[in-house]
Amino acid sequence: MPGDMPDSATLLESTFPDLYESGISDLQEGLKKGHFTSVDLVKAYLARIDEVNLKGAALHAVIETNKNALSQAAELDAERKTKGSRGSLHGMPLLLKDNIATLHEEGMHTTAGSHALLGSIVPRDAFVAAKLRAAGAIFLGKANLSEWANYRGKVPNGFSGRGGQTLCPYYPNGDPSGSSSGSGVSMAVGLAAGSLGSETDGSIVSPSSRNNVVGIKPTVGLVSRAGVIPISSHQDTAGPMCRSVTDAALLLSVIAGPDPRDEATLHQPGVLPDYMKALDPNALKGKRLGVPRMFLRDIDTILEAFDASLDVFRALGAEIVDPAEFPCAEEMKESQAETIVLKTDFKVDVAKYISELLEVPTGVKNLADLIEFNKAHADLELIPPYHDDQSRFIAAEATEKDDAFYAALAEDFDLGRTRGIDATLQKFRLDAIILPTDGVASEPAAIAAYPIISVPLGFQSDTVEVSPNPPAPLHTQAPGLPFGIAFIGTAYSEFNLIGFAYAFEQATHARLKRRAYAEAIPVTQIKDVLQ
Repeated sequence: MPGDMPDSATLLESTFPDLYESGISDLQEGLKKGHFTSVDLVKAYLARIDEVNLKGAALHAVIETNKNALSQAAELDAERKTKGSRGSLHGMPLLLKDNIATLHEEGMHTTAGSHALLGSIVPRDAFVAAKLRAAGAIFLGKANLSEWANYRGKVPNGFSGRGGQTLCPYYPNGDPSGSSSGSGVSMAVGLAAGSLGSETDGSIVSPSSRNNVVGIKPTVGLVSRAGVIPISSHQDTAGPMCRSVTDAALLLSVIAGPDPRDEATLHQPGVLPDYMKALDPNALKGKRLGVPRMFLRDIDTILEAFDASLDVFRALGAEIVDPAEFPCAEEMKESQAETIVLKTDFKVDVAKYISELLEVPTGVKNLADLIEFNKAHADLELIPPYHDDQSRFIAAEATEKDDAFYAALAEDFDLGRTRGIDATLQKFRLDAIILPTDGVASEPAAIAAYPIISVPLGFQSDTVEVSPNPPAPLHTQAPGLPFGIAFIGTAYSEFNLIGFAYAFEQATHARLKRRAYAEAIPVTQIKDVLQ
């Protein structure tokens, strides 16, 4: 009957999924059916980047694009025709944070946003990049970030000397959070099919929360850090940032695994699960989730949304233990151990990274050189009034791996693991811990080196006071700024956490309840670039 026929808009949507929201599986289905090609996808995403990255809303989410992306897409289209698909990522355009190395001959830089590493030649793809490339992914470009993964000094989130100031697409001059700012913003408005960020403490989950996307910070040791510009060998990890739990789980399944160049990965469980099999809408049935209220911040809209989410969990069959306090919560709040560990690790680990580069045109070799480079190139790096600080660099340069460092490392593991996450899970017989992502949710997982996943939860009220006003240079509070909910577990509990996050996401679809502001949304779609 005519009434049963889909209208032209429905047909168009099924043929050409909306790039603002479409998932990797939607795009892969279109490629399989021949509705469009990977070349078409790359053209569309590059056009979308052109619309809002430096023009229009000037989001500064992408630091550079890959000049070879179109030719790589054409090769993968030809391979699909002659040999078939490599799998779910065949011909899929992704963005990588600009601290994740990609082949020098491809033409893109790996700089952590700093002019000090501009032109440096990396020896090879980062392990995670190599895994994605082998799966058929196309690296569309590098995402901007808080320079040196937010470890240079006290500067606004999302600023780098090379990439400028990244902005949240949900409010003009909105703070994008960091340090994986560009990855979060790019995912928010559909500038690529998926992305990778990196986290030391909050740098995946915090910008995921602020930009209304899903971020997975894995257990340290699940994903190799080889070829990723470091802060701390004890806390760093790369991880996916995508528009859905499904897409994030897919990327994690590809990038996880042992790597001889990163010893931490050689201690992971023998056989890793297929994280796509965790995507169960009933995953929360019979599970116990704990709320450590001592970590909650008094932000009305976020607290209201979080408290309301507890009823969602209960409706999904979970038991909520509220409160479920950490035995060492007060000690954790007062501890300076993480600061000591990160400062000392950074000095050592960044020098090791630079030493393995094949060429560094600026001649920097270590942290002392980086400090002096910034002073000598203050017009590029130390730009007043907001971006002229490198206090973390200077504090890190003054450290040594002494007894105080090893004591601090032991304190971190004691507070984060033994008397922190593990003690709380055991005491209250919990399957996971839940908290609003904004605040201190990332800290216990960071110092423990344990996994944390952030999923969209809600948006600041339209009546919230814009703060600061005028921005300095960013608004940290404004109508419509998103926030997320975090799922935290013990080491290598990603499979379970993904299941819980997926069940919650499918029950709420919070991401879909508000879009970015109009000027920040690119208009180019796949149909617009077809020949």
